Amino acid sequence: MKLYFSPGACSLSPHIALLEAGLPFTTEKVNIRKRLTESGADFMAINPKGYVPALELDNGTILTEGVAITQYIADQAPDKQLTPAHATAEHYQLLEWLNFIGTEIHKNYSPLFNPASSDDAKAGARAALAKRFALVAQRLEGRDYLIGERFSVADGYLFTVLNWAAVVQFDLAPYPVLQAFHARIAARPAVQQAMRDEGLLG
Repeated sequence: MKLYFSPGACSLSPHIALLEAGLPFTTEKVNIRKRLTESGADFMAINPKGYVPALELDNGTILTEGVAITQYIADQAPDKQLTPAHATAEHYQLLEWLNFIGTEIHKNYSPLFNPASSDDAKAGARAALAKRFALVAQRLEGRDYLIGERFSVADGYLFTVLNWAAVVQFDLAPYPVLQAFHARIAARPAVQQAMRDEGLLG
């Protein structure tokens, strides 16, 4: 498999999942602004949506959207238990958290990354993030992970979006539970490897 990524972007989540799963894969960096891969290929021909992540499967199929990709990865390595067993309540909780992170946290960063966003749009995004982070902190109170007693692909995705707080100067100090979670996930060997591979660690 080949993962198309941009350093520190949401593609970090499937990158972490692939390493946690222990699956063989390669990576190729994408310049999102130029829509070119590191080898000079037209990224729009690979993923017409124009953004990462994209995962090329061994049979040439291209999967896009991080939530779908991480679920696929987890299903390829069932022994790693990166997703709870299908058709269990915990599996639907995983889907719930993946969707919440994607739609309520990930997307609320968009105005903060967009130089054209108005001050009002940025203030609204910060207020929305504050509410969402408070909910997640409440969920993680007394827990190491979002679901059950094991790391799941939802934890990798949450770690990825929490990374962006520093980039947009969103202070996580009011959420010590989130800071502790972020540090705990950051210490995992697979997470360290993904961060090194993407040039995010010295």
